[in-house]
Amino acid sequence: MITMTEKAAKHVARYLERRGKGVGLRLGVKTTGCSGLAYKLEYVDELLPEDAVFESHGIKVIVDAKSLPYIDGTELDYAREGLNEGFRFNNPNVKDECGCGESFTV
Repeated sequence: MITMTEKAAKHVARYLERRGKGVGLRLGVKTTGCSGLAYKLEYVDELLPEDAVFESHGIKVIVDAKSLPYIDGTELDYAREGLNEGFRFNNPNVKDECGCGESFTV
């Protein structure tokens, strides 16, 4: 199961509204970085048959079958710290992260 904080859901809802289309946000992983895996996010206009769909605060989070084992249980948050803002991933499966915070291992 993938969840979102209310703050993250509001951010995604605002962006989908500005885009004028979209059914939700796709969360997945890709092989990259010094630790092995990195998160990828993209807005989704059409669901695929193999997608797992989770709903949190009225927003659909879509995950492909290959990524789900690495991110199952993740909570997606959105935070601002000073001039920086962005999504935060609270993933219980992470065993280690690289120093720059861009990639992780499970």
